[in-house]
Amino acid sequence: MAEQIVGFVGLGRMGGPMSGRLAAAGSAVHVFDTSESALRAAGTAGCMAAASARDVGDKAEIVFISLPTPDIVNRAVLGEQGIASGSRVRIVVDLSTTGPGMAGRVASGLAEKSIAWVDAPVSGGVAGAKGGTLAVMVSGPKNAYALAEPLLKNFGKLFYVGDKAGLAQVAKLANNLLAASALVVTSEAVVMGVKAGLDPKVLIDIINVSSGRNSATQDKFPRAILPRSFDFGFATGLSYKDVRLCIDEAEALGVPMVAGAAVREMLAVTQARFGADSDFTSIARVIEEWAGVEIKG
Repeated sequence: MAEQIVGFVGLGRMGGPMSGRLAAAGSAVHVFDTSESALRAAGTAGCMAAASARDVGDKAEIVFISLPTPDIVNRAVLGEQGIASGSRVRIVVDLSTTGPGMAGRVASGLAEKSIAWVDAPVSGGVAGAKGGTLAVMVSGPKNAYALAEPLLKNFGKLFYVGDKAGLAQVAKLANNLLAASALVVTSEAVVMGVKAGLDPKVLIDIINVSSGRNSATQDKFPRAILPRSFDFGFATGLSYKDVRLCIDEAEALGVPMVAGAAVREMLAVTQARFGADSDFTSIARVIEEWAGVEIKG
């Protein structure tokens, strides 16, 4: 069987491991990123560096992208040196959290060039990207999905939600809102316990065998907050972007998000206090400062 040629644009914390998995599975992977160090790391993983996003589109019929913001996605795909300007590309698969609005606009721009757009946002963090255990939410034309499906299976478990552009983005935004919400409310509850005199590790252990357990108590607190490393692996700025996109979409649909808006504000405060590049577990640090205590044994 001939070696399958694929493209990958965006080699960050998620894109780097995912492009490497495609290469390890036997595909010839042409990659591009604005970071020279990311390109070198991808070369070590068996990928081949391209000169631009357009160059990737010249080399591969199926091109994956994993990029941080909707505007960057738009430029990388439809810009002057974007993937859509390539001579060979026929399907673009977006692994980013782009939001349904931008997904629809980019899909329309690609349709004018007879290029299919497939949304495939992922959840599961860097560990999932490395281990191939991500949840991959997919929407787009069924024929394009059928061609991309064998490659997408290298990343984890697939959930096809329909052929409408942006539908998988809605599923991803809903998930990320819940993840951020759990972190905010758990931080408030644990800080309350600490100020009252509870050992935070004991409190987390109690919650994890009780009805309040959630993704923050089971994973984020033990890994990044109780050890005070605040390095779970997801930036505050990206979490804020995702929750803001979710609230915007809910408002466009006429769905009230009172609690969601409060989570958005907590992320805005955390970003202002610790910066967009801080880990989003820094939410707990904001509440600690307000309460005048620290979460530690």
